[in-house]
Amino acid sequence: MSALEWFAHKPLGGGIFWIQERFYESGNRANIWLVRGSQRDLVIDAGLGLRSLPDYLRDAGLLAQPGGAGPRPLLAVATHVHFDHSGGLRHFEDVAVHGAEAAALLRGDNYEAVTWLSDRELARLPRPGWRARHFSVPPVRPSRLLQDGDVISLGDRQLTVMHMPGHSRGSICLHDQEHKILFSGDVVYDGSMIDWLPYSNISDYVVSCQRLMELVDRGLVEKVLPGHFNIFGAERLYRLASNYISKAGVCHKVSTCAMRSIASIALHLTNSRGTSS
Repeated sequence: MSALEWFAHKPLGGGIFWIQERFYESGNRANIWLVRGSQRDLVIDAGLGLRSLPDYLRDAGLLAQPGGAGPRPLLAVATHVHFDHSGGLRHFEDVAVHGAEAAALLRGDNYEAVTWLSDRELARLPRPGWRARHFSVPPVRPSRLLQDGDVISLGDRQLTVMHMPGHSRGSICLHDQEHKILFSGDVVYDGSMIDWLPYSNISDYVVSCQRLMELVDRGLVEKVLPGHFNIFGAERLYRLASNYISKAGVCHKVSTCAMRSIASIALHLTNSRGTSS
């Protein structure tokens, strides 16, 4: 299957494109965002990597410039290193990730990447004979380590890195303050917020949610482009963040601890099979 078949995109206006892996039919299917700038183009998250995303962007004409000029430099940023967001980073030359998860990406740590994929999640196989048990996130050397407050300049658009741990220790959001857009990764999406994975932390998540609420209070976010599911607005962002904080009590922490233990055992078993990409 070609990259053109594997991916699909939808233009949102303002140089932003929403990209998805068509045949990965799972709640884990990540949203991929292409943000085009005057001097640099940016891909936010990269999907599973079963087909080359840069090939798709080129073949679909999403990197072409008016007048036939060559493509701009292309940077891929992972909002975190979980497999559904980082598997495709291997296809990019220029890769950025938060420093807290850089070592995991460099060593291809499929435990921290929460690599868990099944055959039934694929409506069509990327190639004959492919099986989910062969999938893993390969080691990738990031070319840039991100920290809270860093600015990624695309020329006419500036995106500020917000380190928002909780879901994972290196989770980030990217904030386009001028356009009041938040690329939220898995920090927040319109669904249940996951805080029971091996490197999740409830206390950190509460602080991150407080930062999200502050963005809304200050009128700095009008649209959220999340790591999964649909786009939503500031009111929904505030509600999701405040609801998480209100539920993060003792009972939630006890149940989350149990879930984390189960998930940790399952991931160790799944990723001790010596699979290869």
